[in-house]
Amino acid sequence: MKDFLNKLNSTAISLGAEYAEARALRLTKTSLTLKEEQVEAAKQGIESGVAVRVLVNGAWGFASAGSLEPVTLDNAVLSACRMAKLASTRLKIPIKLAPVKVIEDRVVAKPKKDPSHVSMEEKIQTALKINRSSIGFDSRVKSCGMDYLDLTGNSFFVNSEGTSIEQDKLYVWARITATARTNGVFTFSREEIGSTAGYELFDEQIPEELGKKVAARAVQQLTAKPPKGGKSPVVLGPNVVGVFVHEAFGHLAEADLALSGGLLASNMGKKIGSSLVTFYDDGTLLGSFGAFKYDDEGVPTQKTLLIKDGIVTGLMHNRDTANKFNTNPTGNARAEDFRVEPIIRMRCTYMAPQDQTLEELFEGIKFGYYFKSFRGGQASLDGTFQVGIQEGYEIINSEIGAPIRDASISGNTLETLHKVDAVGRDFVLDPGRCGKGQTAFICDGGPHIRLSEVVVGGSA
Repeated sequence: MKDFLNKLNSTAISLGAEYAEARALRLTKTSLTLKEEQVEAAKQGIESGVAVRVLVNGAWGFASAGSLEPVTLDNAVLSACRMAKLASTRLKIPIKLAPVKVIEDRVVAKPKKDPSHVSMEEKIQTALKINRSSIGFDSRVKSCGMDYLDLTGNSFFVNSEGTSIEQDKLYVWARITATARTNGVFTFSREEIGSTAGYELFDEQIPEELGKKVAARAVQQLTAKPPKGGKSPVVLGPNVVGVFVHEAFGHLAEADLALSGGLLASNMGKKIGSSLVTFYDDGTLLGSFGAFKYDDEGVPTQKTLLIKDGIVTGLMHNRDTANKFNTNPTGNARAEDFRVEPIIRMRCTYMAPQDQTLEELFEGIKFGYYFKSFRGGQASLDGTFQVGIQEGYEIINSEIGAPIRDASISGNTLETLHKVDAVGRDFVLDPGRCGKGQTAFICDGGPHIRLSEVVVGGSA
């Protein structure tokens, strides 16, 4: 495969490209959808293809093919070069790539349980255990659904600079949802799990316990009350901290979005939050859902410091933006598959822990809220954000009180980061998926934290 991809790059160079890269991907996928103990869909298949990207006269050209036929791929190279030449006539500033080391490597996955060796029947039985334990938890639980996906295979990356990398791919992911209803009140609960380690994920996340956990959250919300609107002190659990870091800050720290008008480009080196705030984007946490060794530009992944003690210290880069900012690439260029170009994506984005206990975070709060898990989140380039809460409680006189439902927090990212006045010593990461025109597997999290105040509202 290496020689085959090198030939494509050589063809691109002969057609006038100053740089060329080829990616080949071969994956085996299994997906399941279950609802109320019924298998609605079960799919298994192989997906493969090749992507070619070239730099001609300072402009990118890209083409892909789902075939390894030489004629088809030669046409893809020709098409990519033509597109790049056309784009270069309209380009004001030529693209230049930050230099990187030439790498030759083979990255092998070593799961205890390879999901490709687990039968479809066993995967269905695992899903049914989750479904049954959820539906059977309480008569008020009206539905339970589960989506499951595993992906195994390998990718090849070769560029005209001499880099050649083969990497195994391995992801196991599931989302469990449950609804409950009584007396006209309807509630919803969900949980996502995922790993890049292997199917042993379900030895660590016991299926029956997962089903009960999701159902219990939905049932608890039936007797919960809406929060009081307005500004309140809040304690956020790691699950909510993670989505806040990802949505409200992480996207702003992607260098392509920073260049598109995000507020961080003008705040490099400036203090934008409390001295307790330190954020990282890290691709080196083995087993986490955002871990990998090399990105889709052949750049080694790394632990990237984004904020240190409240001061913006870095952004997430590909080779193009690294050159524009006169810095080094951070290994954040990722493509969903061979059909699309790599773009800057997060990996595992989190807040660093400090030294306080959970009890200390609650101290001094006469009335506020403890938000334990999120329902959804969104943010804009101007720094405004909203995060919906699926599990929350009142805090009364420093103690956890009654559950609340249909809550959200919202505000401006920079203002909110200045409101962080206590950070816990615990640390939890959760898997997820991020959409940015493409879907990427990511991870986020952190410790419990306290905000002196934030706007609390109703349903997000």
